[in-house]
Amino acid sequence: MHGDSESLSQERGWQDQANCLGVDPDLFFPERGASTREAKEVCKGCVVRGECLEYALANGEKFGIWGGLSERERRRLRRQRAQDGRRIVNG
Repeated sequence: MHGDSESLSQERGWQDQANCLGVDPDLFFPERGASTREAKEVCKGCVVRGECLEYALANGEKFGIWGGLSERERRRLRRQRAQDGRRIVNG
């Protein structure tokens, strides 16, 4: 059991380096129609932006700003990756 919690800790270790650490989480979950600009600014220079985005995609995060992308942008990225995968398989 200890090994499982240790690997989980390593998987999420990127969060300790995130620019958003200590920032009000509400900033990353704006009300519908509200601006996402401030949250994306926090993400812009983040060294773990890629890890954050991949975490959100792998875990099906449907809400909030993750890795600098909104829900809509992540859906678009998922569709694009799925299409690219089909092209490789069919190519």
